[in-house]
Amino acid sequence: MAPIYLDNAATTPCDPAVAEVMMEYLTPEGLFANPASRSHLLGWQAEQVVEQARRQVADLIKANPREIVWTSGATESDNLALIGAARAYRHQGQHIITSAIEHKAVLDSAHWLAQEGFEVTYLQPDAQGVIHPEQVIEALRDDTILVSLMWVNNELGTINPIPAIAERLQSHPALFHVDAAQAAGKLPIDMQQVPVDLLSLSAHKVYGPKGVGALFVRREPQALIEPLIHGGGHERGMRSGTLATHQLAGMGKAFEIAAQRMSQDHDHLQACRDAFLKALEPIEYIHHGGQAHQVPNLLNLGFTGIEGETLLMALPDLAVSTGSACNSASVDPSFVLTGIGISREQALSSVRFSFGRFTEVEEASRAGQWVAEAVTRLRTP
Repeated sequence: MAPIYLDNAATTPCDPAVAEVMMEYLTPEGLFANPASRSHLLGWQAEQVVEQARRQVADLIKANPREIVWTSGATESDNLALIGAARAYRHQGQHIITSAIEHKAVLDSAHWLAQEGFEVTYLQPDAQGVIHPEQVIEALRDDTILVSLMWVNNELGTINPIPAIAERLQSHPALFHVDAAQAAGKLPIDMQQVPVDLLSLSAHKVYGPKGVGALFVRREPQALIEPLIHGGGHERGMRSGTLATHQLAGMGKAFEIAAQRMSQDHDHLQACRDAFLKALEPIEYIHHGGQAHQVPNLLNLGFTGIEGETLLMALPDLAVSTGSACNSASVDPSFVLTGIGISREQALSSVRFSFGRFTEVEEASRAGQWVAEAVTRLRTP
C-alpha cells in the first residue's frame, strides 16, 4: 500500500487532465515544434499553444496575458524579480525590504544583492507569521526601490495582507514583488484590483508539471527588470531560452482547472484539515501560526517532547515533512519557526502536514489517527 501523501506544499501531483494535455506536445505524432520557429506552420501552431497557456495563467490572476513571462519555476521568478528589478532601478536607490521568513529563493537573492552593495531590511513577523502594512510603511525610505513579500507562507500557511500592503505602497515609487507560489489556486488573486508590480507563480504547486513557472510583470505602470538569462531575446527580452511547449501547456491547463475548481478545492481541503485535526483530539500539540489567517491546505504542528524526525520515522506509511523541501537536507530547526519566536527545541519537534486535491477525507482522518497513536507511543515512558 502506498503511503498517504500529505506533503502537497512541497509539490502536488499533476492533475491527470494536465498530463494528458502535455503528451500532445512531446512525440513525433504531436505538436513538438519549437514555438520560436515561425518559418513553418508547426512552429506557428506551437506558438499558439504557448499563447493559449499564457492566457490561461493570466486568467487565474486576472491579468493581461502580455504581463506573463515564462520561467523555469517560482525560484527563477523570485530571482528575476529581485535581481532584475534591483539592477533596473539601481540608479534610483539601493534599499530593499523583505521579511525574515521568506522563501530561500527570495532570501538568498537578497543576500546576493547585499553583497553587491544593496541594503536590505528584514521585517520581523508577528507570532502568527504575518507582516503588517504598518511595518512596511515604517521601513520605507526615499531610496527604497523594492519590497518583496510572500502572499502565503510555505511552512505556516499564514496569509499576509497583500492587498492592504499594496494599497499603502501606492504613494511610494518602490516596486512591490509578491511570491504567490503557495497562494495561486488557493486564494482569489486579482491583479486588476491589487496593485502588485511583480508576482511569482509555480506550476507544480497547482497540480501542474515541475520545472515551469511564470513572473507577472505589470505593464501599466510598466515595471522594469533586467534579464538574468541572455540568448535570443525571448519573452520580450526578459527571459531567453527555447520555450518548453509541453510544460507551458501543462501549466496553462493546471491554472485553468484551478480557476474552475477553486471553491470546490477550498471546501475539500477544509474538510481534510478538519478530519485530520479531529483525529488529533486525544493528544496535545501546538498549532504554529494559528488558524485565523491561514490557507486550508497547510498545518504546522509541534509535538512537545518528540523530535520531528523521530516522529517521521515512526510514521513510515505517511509522506510528510518537517518543513520546507528547500531546507530538508538541514538538521537545523526551521528558520521560519524560530523567526516567529518559537524555541529551537519546539521548532525541532514540529511537522508540516499539507493536503491536496487528491487527498481523500478518509485518508486525512486515518493519517491523523496514525499521528495520534505514534505521538502517544513515543510519549509513553
